[in-house]
Amino acid sequence: MQKSIAKNLSHTRRHNRIRSRVIGNAERPRLAVYKSNRYLHAQIIDDAAGKTLLSGTTKGLKTKKTEAAKALGSDLAKRAQAAGIKAVVFDRGGFRYTGRVAQLAAAAREAGLTF
Repeated sequence: MQKSIAKNLSHTRRHNRIRSRVIGNAERPRLAVYKSNRYLHAQIIDDAAGKTLLSGTTKGLKTKKTEAAKALGSDLAKRAQAAGIKAVVFDRGGFRYTGRVAQLAAAAREAGLTF
């Protein structure tokens, strides 16, 4: 098996394993993170209703990747609190909890989001 196919398969398995346990509802929606090579995308999703409540990306930010992740986490947390969301369930999307994913989570916690 080629290395790229094996990496993609293991990432998909990790993601499915996480998604089988992490479910968002109206009281605690899911904060889902997607990490590409260039950008970081995050959404706050109510799985019971099947709707995305808030979303954000680092696409327009002209800083380093980790600094952009911190800015995205704090911005998303502030907008969530303005919308009345105080607690979420964190879904790292099969990505390791390190680097940009951890920076986003830490910034969201510091801005007042509970998870």
